[in-house]
Amino acid sequence: MSVVSLIEEDKRPERRSTSETGSKGERIAAEFLVRKGYRLVMANFTVPIGRNHNGAQVKGEIDIIALDGDTLCFVEVKTRRSDEFTGPLSNVDLRKQRNITRTARVYRRIFGVSNMTYRFDVVTVIDDGVSEPNIEHYKSYWTGSKFRKRVWADEFQ
Repeated sequence: MSVVSLIEEDKRPERRSTSETGSKGERIAAEFLVRKGYRLVMANFTVPIGRNHNGAQVKGEIDIIALDGDTLCFVEVKTRRSDEFTGPLSNVDLRKQRNITRTARVYRRIFGVSNMTYRFDVVTVIDDGVSEPNIEHYKSYWTGSKFRKRVWADEFQ
């Protein structure tokens, strides 16, 4: 068998960089949300949210901000080519949730929507490039309350 015939027989999907995979997943997720009746407000909202322990500035990003009726939804999109090793939700850990929560707090302050009802959603996309993407939507995946600063004085009164 020649090398040319081996190449022609290779039916694997073409390789994409992780940024291309992520961008495609965000487009798929946005289209999915619009089909479900959401109104898109903004995509890839990025803002400084503080400094790390070394003093370097930390930026936060929210993939999609949308309205579900009167509820403001901050949506994290996780895209994978496959979920054989681990599912996309495994990357929405506490650190990621805290970062998004802080970014959402800044967004709400900047745009004066602090009194508006809001929630944190996750949309996962498994896109192998061959079959139809598998999309799952997790409403209210976490709440911001677990990241609020506690006031010590209140606990001792």
